[in-house]
Amino acid sequence: MTRLAKLSLMLVVFVDLLGQGLVFPIINSLVMEPTSGFLPADTSDTSRHLSYGIVIGIFFLAWFLGGPYISRLSDMIGRKNAILICLFGALAGYAITIASLYADSLALLVVGRAITGFTAGNQPIAQAAMIDGSVDETDRARNMGYIITGISFGLVGGPIIGGFLSDPEVMGRFASLQLPFYASFVLVALVIVLIVVFFEDARQEREPLVLRPLEVFGILWRVREYPVVMRLTAVLFFFHVANVTFYIFVDNYLTSRFGYGEFGGSMAMLTIGVALALSSTFFVVPAQKHFDKQTIIIANLLIWAACAAAFILSPAAAFCFVPIFIFYFVFGISYSTFLAVFAASVSDEEQGWVMGITVAVFTFIAGVMSLIGGDLMSIDIRMPFYIVIAAALAGCAAIPAIWGNTQIRLLLQRADS
Repeated sequence: MTRLAKLSLMLVVFVDLLGQGLVFPIINSLVMEPTSGFLPADTSDTSRHLSYGIVIGIFFLAWFLGGPYISRLSDMIGRKNAILICLFGALAGYAITIASLYADSLALLVVGRAITGFTAGNQPIAQAAMIDGSVDETDRARNMGYIITGISFGLVGGPIIGGFLSDPEVMGRFASLQLPFYASFVLVALVIVLIVVFFEDARQEREPLVLRPLEVFGILWRVREYPVVMRLTAVLFFFHVANVTFYIFVDNYLTSRFGYGEFGGSMAMLTIGVALALSSTFFVVPAQKHFDKQTIIIANLLIWAACAAAFILSPAAAFCFVPIFIFYFVFGISYSTFLAVFAASVSDEEQGWVMGITVAVFTFIAGVMSLIGGDLMSIDIRMPFYIVIAAALAGCAAIPAIWGNTQIRLLLQRADS
């Protein structure tokens, strides 16, 4: 695989992650601020919270349905074709989102986010393409580093692009809520050109074309045949309830309590991106050398509970950034650790399936918590963070109860060795 092909795949992951950090603060400002003009000025806070939950929730639920399907499709039509489907889906999603901002149309915004979500499965396909093009284990490790780099830059770049291009103090009269989406549209279009020109599938064999739009349910149904994976997934459920609930509503909370706009929300996303980039790049290996994987996960959950409490007790917005940073710094370490345990639970031939389980759990919980969290915030803006605390503590209690059998103990010993 050429360097330009690897660069193209790294940029695929970059634009995939870019959208999340860019979109959340802007949607929060659009829906939650009466001065944005997107919703009628007399729209109640309750309706605004519900609308925010619907827009965010539809993205994750569409991702839940589409991600596994398109990833599986890449085995049948090739990595390149599947990547291009995702990129053109992102392009269409951004175009519809831009149109929704000009038309002040909540329905169009929901459609744009649904299309973007259904085609948001580029990261695992790009990762598989990197693996296909690797010549040995050393080359594979190096290529996976490109994926991590793309993720890190995407997490950091999204908030920077969204925050600065929408801020009149930075861009003057050119600033607008549409401008970051135009920038993302152009970046995705450039990546499409790079993939078309420089990337070719290293893996030429194809599986028979079988269309299963509800692939995700088949992936989940197989869990019943793997008791160890079921036990791991039970704890992953609490883990992700805490994780995604904090992530989805951090901007919403800062706006509702402290009056933050899109720039302040983007800085919260930037803090998350920097914390993740630092910990996942530099601290995963040292942490796993000094602590066993179960200890890392339990410590993470306890720290999360403390961070969520500190977040809602912070008397000023500036103080909120400390627990935000700590929350996602430990996540960068613990999630890599959790994935390593899942990987050790099945054979090499089933790695794609078990990783699909982790993505399906994440996207489903994110979609559900977005929908119900908006309703909860209309009751009390702290309510989602009470859920974070409860889920983190429940996860801690579940680990000794669910992971106490011999199979899990042996698995954790193998994963630690």
